[in-house]
Amino acid sequence: MSYDERVRDLYRQQLEEIRQAGLFKQERFIHSPQAAEIEVEFPAGAARKKVINICANNYLGLSSHPEVVRAAHEGLETRGYGMSSVRFICGTQDIHRELEQVVTDFLGTEDTILFPSCMDANAGVFEAILTKDDVMISDRLVHASIIDGMRLCSAEHDTYKHGDMDHLEKKLQQWKDKRLRVIINDGVYSMDGDAAKLDEIVRLAEAYDALVFVDDSHATGFIGPTGRGTAEKFGVMGKVDIITTTFGKALGGASGGCVSGRKEIVEMCRQRARPYLFSNAMAPVIVAGVLKAFEILKRSTELRDKLEENARYWRAGLTEAGFILKPGDTPIVPVMLFNAKLAQDFSRDLYEEGIYAVGFFFPVVAKGQARIRTQLSAAHEKHHLDRALEAFIKVGKKYDILGKSEEEIVARYGL
Repeated sequence: MSYDERVRDLYRQQLEEIRQAGLFKQERFIHSPQAAEIEVEFPAGAARKKVINICANNYLGLSSHPEVVRAAHEGLETRGYGMSSVRFICGTQDIHRELEQVVTDFLGTEDTILFPSCMDANAGVFEAILTKDDVMISDRLVHASIIDGMRLCSAEHDTYKHGDMDHLEKKLQQWKDKRLRVIINDGVYSMDGDAAKLDEIVRLAEAYDALVFVDDSHATGFIGPTGRGTAEKFGVMGKVDIITTTFGKALGGASGGCVSGRKEIVEMCRQRARPYLFSNAMAPVIVAGVLKAFEILKRSTELRDKLEENARYWRAGLTEAGFILKPGDTPIVPVMLFNAKLAQDFSRDLYEEGIYAVGFFFPVVAKGQARIRTQLSAAHEKHHLDRALEAFIKVGKKYDILGKSEEEIVARYGL
């Protein structure tokens, strides 16, 4: 067997192991704009099917909003398709700085720097501002992009139990001799839908002279009374040192991200963050669309208010039906199934009922924590949610999980 065939055979075996374990992921092809209802081809080559989408990050329904689309067209016409350069060479247009100023004002910070994505922001920020003399203390459920960013940094890394403030305090005491201590959290945890206790985290940071970092990707635009994120929700705006967030979810759903916070930290990212220094600037068409998204947000809270009501309605309906949900008050509502194959089968049957909701399982979540992560949108109307509830209940009855405990589901289907 040639070297090439040996390599191919190695990966074929690994892929087959993934399939046999029920962990193989298949992509669906959408033939329509992102919306509450979409046209999907699944599996590849099958007839297209119109379904209700209950698992997108399109929280405010802005991904196909006519004003955002129109603004993107205008940005394309007036500023071109792409920058063909990084920011510090010839990749900075006036609208890039305009967006940075808009984000700074919206989040109540001192300055902002744009990145091609929030994953790039998280990959760049820690290495840019920390050294081996510092320590990063992260919640154990932080996003994968934060974990990757911390791996690139020479600072010490420690963790604290998810949401456990007593454990966090012990860690701060343990690392009191470090030059800098950074407490690292998601604002809203994307798999569980719960929010970091930012008021308590800030209190501990002030008591132990630590910095606070928050990735607010699943919060910016819709969490808090005016959508300014978890800092607003917990009354600590201006007290979070570093906020990273994305424009690829609630703010139009395209791409792009940023680091926003203390001006000196932002400037260090501008000087040293490698994804910023070595990646093309955000495309003008996206910048223009995001600027319009912020304009819509500042106009009224109508969209975030509708989203909040949709989330309450959906959570109440699933709870009444007898599903096991992760607790929370955000538009992320995980329906717990615990078994990877069950999550995939449940998702497949929902699709047959006209509901698009994807199963999540290891390595995206821990083993034994498989689920259908549902996400609400301001684009959903009550009839969408009622139809989706009908489908969830029908499929739930098929697998006999309604009203069952975690132990009963695991006993029947395993982990």
